[in-house]
Amino acid sequence: MTETTTQTQAGRPGKPGGSPEFHLVREVFGGMREALFRGAFDYRLLPPRKSAVDGLLAKLLPRRIRGYAAWAPHIQVAAAALITVFIGYQVDLGFHGAPHLLIGLVPAAAVMMTLVRPVGAFWISLISTPFTGAIANSWDGQPWTPSALFAHIVVMVVVSARTGPRTALWMWLATAAFGAGFEVLIGGYGSDTPQMLFFSALGLLVTTMVHVRREAQREVTVQRTVTAIERDKRTLLEERTTIARELHDVVAHHMSVVAIQAEAAPYRVENPPPELEQAFVTIRENAVAALTELRRVLGVVRAEDYEAPDAPQPTLADLDRLLDNVRDAGLSVDKVITGAVRELPQGVELSAYRIVQEALSNSLRHAPGASARVEVGYVLGGLGLRIVNGPAKGLVKPSPGAGHGITGMRERVTMLDGEMTAETTAEGGYEVTVFLPVAMEPRVDTAGEDA
Repeated sequence: MTETTTQTQAGRPGKPGGSPEFHLVREVFGGMREALFRGAFDYRLLPPRKSAVDGLLAKLLPRRIRGYAAWAPHIQVAAAALITVFIGYQVDLGFHGAPHLLIGLVPAAAVMMTLVRPVGAFWISLISTPFTGAIANSWDGQPWTPSALFAHIVVMVVVSARTGPRTALWMWLATAAFGAGFEVLIGGYGSDTPQMLFFSALGLLVTTMVHVRREAQREVTVQRTVTAIERDKRTLLEERTTIARELHDVVAHHMSVVAIQAEAAPYRVENPPPELEQAFVTIRENAVAALTELRRVLGVVRAEDYEAPDAPQPTLADLDRLLDNVRDAGLSVDKVITGAVRELPQGVELSAYRIVQEALSNSLRHAPGASARVEVGYVLGGLGLRIVNGPAKGLVKPSPGAGHGITGMRERVTMLDGEMTAETTAEGGYEVTVFLPVAMEPRVDTAGEDA
């Protein structure tokens, strides 16, 4: 008994009602219920399409009515409803009056209903087909009158455009089932169900293709935006890594000098007191510890193939050599220095040099044939930089760029608590203005000591 029970359970594909066929049927009808029944008569007003105002067709319209281009879908639906009424009015019933108008007004109402309750409009259009057919005396095998046929195709196209391809498929299948059921129940010849299915399939196919293309364009736009943001973040991280490497080399050099000087200082003084020797030992130990910690923390930003530069990091004293290299590359550049030239902290000197270097590189890439001007101003509270170039000249096309150089410059300025502006000039060139604050060194008043 136990063995039989076990075999029976093993032979079941799953729980009762859980066979693959059952799940397939449930998913199929679940999709139909989701597309055509759930919230079928919910109020969903078609919003104006604001993007249509900037479209190619809208630009051909006069400026006074261009703003109404956003309501183009509503106007098209209203026009289709009027055409439906006109088609219904042309049907020869042998009599006139209210019944004559109903075969056009009822399908037209379903068309207008797509603007507010799209899926519900489909059901109204489908259910009203026998009613309009009875009025038009077309129960001889043709369930759709001309007006109802036109209106039903319009309804399915509009609803498909508003909901999606899945709803379009279910509407077409429901229409096919309705037409087949009508032929079975009523009978007759000359049914227009094939015409309905053929033309509605064409309309739904075109609508689906447009819908899929629009969704693909939207996804591409979103993906491009995400990619641009990620690229900016990556560029920012790379620039921060470069700055960290340079600062590591600068600070490590100075800390090494401090350690060496502290170790050699006691030997330069004859019979130094023990307190002085201990002070120098403490200075050297702290310098070595700081250098070790610096290398441990900042050393992780180095790539595996990174090699420390053999030459010292550049400063503003090397600016002339940079300008000569840029002139050799074809950029005419002038340099103007104002204020009293003085030695600045090496981090400021390095950042200022890199900013000028990047700004001139951008001028070479984006404004070939233009002239540039570099202004360096030593002011009381820091250092001012201004790099401006004119518009591109000649036959050489500007090189396209993503603006990563500006990102790097801003990161350097932010690191030093400075300010920066980068904008186009009135002449069509580009201007970069930077201010790097530098703390004033306290003045030592020796008047009291001399007294």
